[in-house]
Amino acid sequence: MTPNVLFHSFDVFIIIQSLQGFAQFFVNMCSVLIKKKPFMVHSCFFSRDGHFITILDLCYSRGEDPHDVEYIWRAIPDLVKVMEYNSSLNRLTGYTPIGTHNAEQLNTDPVVLASFQTPLHFFCKHYGAVAYEAGGTSKKKPPSVHLSMRPHGDRHPSMLTCSAYNFYPKQIRVTWLRNGQEVTSNMTSSEELANGDWHHQIHSYLEYTPTPGEKISCIVEHTSFTEPKILHWDMSLPESERSKMAIGASGLVLGVVFAAAGLLYYNRRKTTGMELVPTS
Repeated sequence: MTPNVLFHSFDVFIIIQSLQGFAQFFVNMCSVLIKKKPFMVHSCFFSRDGHFITILDLCYSRGEDPHDVEYIWRAIPDLVKVMEYNSSLNRLTGYTPIGTHNAEQLNTDPVVLASFQTPLHFFCKHYGAVAYEAGGTSKKKPPSVHLSMRPHGDRHPSMLTCSAYNFYPKQIRVTWLRNGQEVTSNMTSSEELANGDWHHQIHSYLEYTPTPGEKISCIVEHTSFTEPKILHWDMSLPESERSKMAIGASGLVLGVVFAAAGLLYYNRRKTTGMELVPTS
């Protein structure tokens, strides 16, 4: 029995069990995992004739309101995604021929579409709000800030990246300083990107040509900080260039050592009157 045929024979049973009887089904037959991206996962498994079907209920946040969520219902027989419901579209989408056929039929049934509102409200909005409060997401969370560099190529300058991860709320400001002066050119920043669990991230990029003695700093301002967080990048050369210099210096030192050893050996032989006699 192929996944498509299996799904075709199970589709009515799955929808009835996982949607109309959701509350009891939720408690007795399925597992729930609170995590990030999405912030909640509800999974169920059915088996028949050596085949199995996985049903996933996924919840994603769409903003800072714990009730502003997106619900995804996904049917996966034998590891093949066949059909999916998206609450933002309020419709089913098929990913295989039989899945597309079933989706087209079910999208015309208002009762089926209305059935998806039960897990949307009961699972995502209700339990999502509980997880939101229990996880302290309603409170300020400071960003984790990192400063890194991508080495330059032959024709391109280096790129410094200042990244802030997992912060809340999303309002944040990232700026650059060069020798204490704010940088206003050769820089770009991403928008605040949602993680899907009410937290956010942002990345700012600065083109950078290494100059001896120059100091570059990234400043991150967030409401969770009592004062701006400043990360300094004051290295005159990128890691790759510093490695090349270290290797070159090591080679020079070894050369001096061997030259000194050779000179010492020659002087000792000369002092003792020993000479090298060529052999035929």
